[in-house]
Amino acid sequence: MGSRLLTRWPLGRLLAGGLAAGLVAALAPTSPAFAATECSVDYEITNEWGSGFTANVTLNNEGDPVPGWTLGWAFPDGQQVTNGWSGDFSQSGADVTVTGPGWNPDLESGESVTVGFQGSLSGGNGEPAEFTLNGSVCGGGGTPENQPPEVSLTSPADGSTFLSGEDIELAADASDGDGSVEQVVFEADGTEIGTDSSAPYTATWSGAETGPYSVTATAVDDAGAETTSDPTAVEVIDEPEIVATPANVSVRQGGEVTFDVTLSNAPDSAVDVGVSRTGGSSDLSVSSGGSLTFTADNYDTEQEVTVSSADNGGSLASAVFTASGDGYGSTEVEVTEIDASTSDYEAAFLEQYEKIKDPASGYFREFENGLVPYHSVETLIVEAPDHGHNTTSEAFSYYLWLEASYGRVTGEWGPFNDAWTSLEEYIIPGTEDQPTNGSYDPSSPATYIPEQDTPQGYPSPLDDSVPVGEDPLAEELSSTYGTDEVYGMHWLLDVDNTYGYGFCGDGTDDAPAYINTFQRGSQESVWETVPHPSCETFDHGGENGFLDLYTDDDSYAQQWRYTNAPDADARAVQVAYLANKWAEEQGNADAISGVVDDAAKMGDYLRYSMYDKYFKEIGDCVGAQDCAAGQGKNSAHYLMSWYYAWGGAMESAEYPWAWRIGGSSSHQGYQNPMAAYALSESEALQPDSPTAAEDWSTSMDRQLEFMQWLQSSEGGLAGGATNSWAGSYEQPPSDVQQSQFYGMYYDWQPVWHDPPSNNWFGFQVWGMERVAQLYYETGNERAGQILEKWVPWAIEHTDVGSGGEFAVPGDMEWSGQPDTWDGSYTGNPDLHVEVVSQNQDVGVAASLSKTLLYYAAASGDTDARTTGEGLLDALIANEDDIGITVPEQRGDYERFDDEVYVPEGFSGTMPNGDAVEPGATFTSIRSFYRDDPQWPKVQEYLENPDGEAPTFTYHRFWSQAEIATAFATHDNLFG
Repeated sequence: MGSRLLTRWPLGRLLAGGLAAGLVAALAPTSPAFAATECSVDYEITNEWGSGFTANVTLNNEGDPVPGWTLGWAFPDGQQVTNGWSGDFSQSGADVTVTGPGWNPDLESGESVTVGFQGSLSGGNGEPAEFTLNGSVCGGGGTPENQPPEVSLTSPADGSTFLSGEDIELAADASDGDGSVEQVVFEADGTEIGTDSSAPYTATWSGAETGPYSVTATAVDDAGAETTSDPTAVEVIDEPEIVATPANVSVRQGGEVTFDVTLSNAPDSAVDVGVSRTGGSSDLSVSSGGSLTFTADNYDTEQEVTVSSADNGGSLASAVFTASGDGYGSTEVEVTEIDASTSDYEAAFLEQYEKIKDPASGYFREFENGLVPYHSVETLIVEAPDHGHNTTSEAFSYYLWLEASYGRVTGEWGPFNDAWTSLEEYIIPGTEDQPTNGSYDPSSPATYIPEQDTPQGYPSPLDDSVPVGEDPLAEELSSTYGTDEVYGMHWLLDVDNTYGYGFCGDGTDDAPAYINTFQRGSQESVWETVPHPSCETFDHGGENGFLDLYTDDDSYAQQWRYTNAPDADARAVQVAYLANKWAEEQGNADAISGVVDDAAKMGDYLRYSMYDKYFKEIGDCVGAQDCAAGQGKNSAHYLMSWYYAWGGAMESAEYPWAWRIGGSSSHQGYQNPMAAYALSESEALQPDSPTAAEDWSTSMDRQLEFMQWLQSSEGGLAGGATNSWAGSYEQPPSDVQQSQFYGMYYDWQPVWHDPPSNNWFGFQVWGMERVAQLYYETGNERAGQILEKWVPWAIEHTDVGSGGEFAVPGDMEWSGQPDTWDGSYTGNPDLHVEVVSQNQDVGVAASLSKTLLYYAAASGDTDARTTGEGLLDALIANEDDIGITVPEQRGDYERFDDEVYVPEGFSGTMPNGDAVEPGATFTSIRSFYRDDPQWPKVQEYLENPDGEAPTFTYHRFWSQAEIATAFATHDNLFG
């Protein structure tokens, strides 16, 4: 049965390029053409299933030549085109327009053209009543196309809150320029609420259950064309509430702090809200805003409450303040004093921390055994995670860092321990998640499967004739820890079970759920992935679940498989080292010793990332058959590769088996010499396995060599290296053969190519922050040499203005290659980098600030400190109610309609019924996105791709935690 590579992709923003597939292009109404056009159309439904169908439409030109043909029709039953071919499709309501592609724009007399499409169904599947060619009805003398109606939802207002049992009045404006509006249908989350056939269009929604809803109005005209309004978000609650934000605030002793109060619902008459201290120290008191009045006109307008701290020099205190009003209950805000001499950056850390941890902000979902961070507060976001309420092992590692910094500042280590408890419970697969590790054979770790260049090359065949090496870690680890299980984080989690796979693919409502996406070669972008469960039970997808999208095998077994992102596990180890250091300085080391031990254990298993994917020998490894199988540790490159993975048969399998693989490709942005230092030199972090500390000592030196080998003549670090060219041990190009690192081949874009993996500046700062931290901790000479060249280059391309203005490097371009490594840096005169764009990525700005501040603290470089502080000040100037962010345009969202390759012969469904068939698109297998409140901005862009790209405001968890810990880093280094 053998392995399947579950490729883990980057977690930073994917600034994808390329053009959309044009499946929902701009709808340009065609001008009526009244000259007779002779044509006929053959419409054939070629396949139909419960939620969708495919069809071919043949247009026959029976008259004069037609330059620039456009075919049109209206669906009678609400069908939607999800993907089309052999023509450029667009749709508005019921109306579909297909224009001739660039390679076949004209129709000669007697010529026929056939276009095809995949569509979704919401009811019947009747055939269109008529077809038009360039606006004239085929065989009918030139009747203009019907234009769809216009509609907008006028009530309720976006963001409204209603009480359970309260009637909700709905209203819409609708019109039809070339006919009349037959009816307006009101829906909440896709469920019909009411219908009105005459203006003013209204409906009453009664009996709504508590929860959030997306409300829309759909207008239907006299020809059957439909248009749906932008959605409006509303929430139904049990009782009226007082809303106070934030729920926790800090105040300098002797200073003042504010929080805001509103009501959830409009009152029938004026409501007086009193705010007073109800617990804690009398050193804290309300100095203004203790008596507030809300009416139906201002109930949702924030009113400010000010709390003052007594300037008495006593012990730091805290107090609880309660806001209460008749009929609205009460709510509490906790105010905590901090020392009057607290630095501005420590105060900024505490404010950012309180925003992130405030439940009202929406960064976490609370489960029985802890908090799980979302990738972002917002749901509509596509990067490496394809939905905002997925999460990653990266997010957990930043959650740990956030709490470690809080422990350093406050001396409270309970939240740090809670973060690890949640990490262990929800992102490290447990015994029931990886049940058959006992069947693993270290002498035969996995079956070879060649990687393919593009998704179209899959499924890829298993080849058990290719020799694989031995796994030198398995027996040592099982002997040390008394288990065959792997203690590492899986990279991707569906926190809300949005896809519906549930526990181990069983389709239940259990959340969070382990899932995976990337799996088909270096060219597969997030827009071309098929999300699938980590436990493949064949309950979803096709006959063999989703396995035969990826591997070509004679038979398939139910199985589980997980992929580790080594940079996230290494960051967790790095943070555990910092936490232990800070807790020791406070005399609190015992409070977190259990977490530190677990981090060391995680680092023990993290050594799998040091090995070639199939444990083949490192160096000049060409030819899958010829490249020698490794023995002992000669298959270790000692770098941090892009992944390691493990899996096996389900426990119920007749013949249990299990597999493990390392990673042949290493990216500069994944290296973490700081974690390697902790695992080799820190007594508290040294793993228990007998050879682990020695391996990590070798790795620290090797990683630093690797990063210096990749340093361009300007200073930026190029991509990386691989022991398996093209993922299948191919012969690399001749020029690449002249650029090697310990026998591994230079690769300017290791692992993935859409977009190129080393073009994003974020990977520069993620790696260099660790180098700078190591330099600060140890004074390592090679780390200092790398930074001496990198820091001026980064500063040169960074701008800091006033009023929150800043710009950091965005995308880069690379040319040339490094000299073959001989142990010393040559300056790489033939390797070059050019910064081609800047942006205002707040997370990257925080990462860059950390790097510069660590370097400044170690070297005394004043430019580095000044630039680092300037970035922090700019970030503070961009704060909002729940964090720090800057609006961003997403031109890559034109790819929402990108086709997802599905091979001919495969037919299956997602848990919600979305069809996984040839011609499927990113959105067609994620139809839930069309109900997202932010979707109309995407839809408008898809319909008008030449227009301005949509703008979004995002609160990514990693970015917000990075910002908070950057503030804390300054306080730690400079006070």
